[in-house]
Amino acid sequence: MKTCAKHDDWLMAQLADAEFAAEYLNAASEDDDPAIYLVALRKVVEARGGIAVVAEKTHLSRETLYRTLSSRGNPTIRTLNAVLKATGLRFGVSANVC
Repeated sequence: MKTCAKHDDWLMAQLADAEFAAEYLNAASEDDDPAIYLVALRKVVEARGGIAVVAEKTHLSRETLYRTLSSRGNPTIRTLNAVLKATGLRFGVSANVC
């Protein structure tokens, strides 16, 4: 269990960096399962202020934000944009070069 805790601490420290957080979310977005992205975004939220802070910045309740960022969440683009903005990030699109 200690190894897992060390990894979680390391990940939270890394996700505090905007560049790392952006790459982390970009990697998560490549998975076919949208739940992977939502859980990754929740980890970014936790590392970059926490649920309470981001909920306040986005004018969402904490409960709504928890549900939205769960593996069963179904957020709108508007909500995703608000959450990303509250964490100092934004959406981006790039060409899929094979």
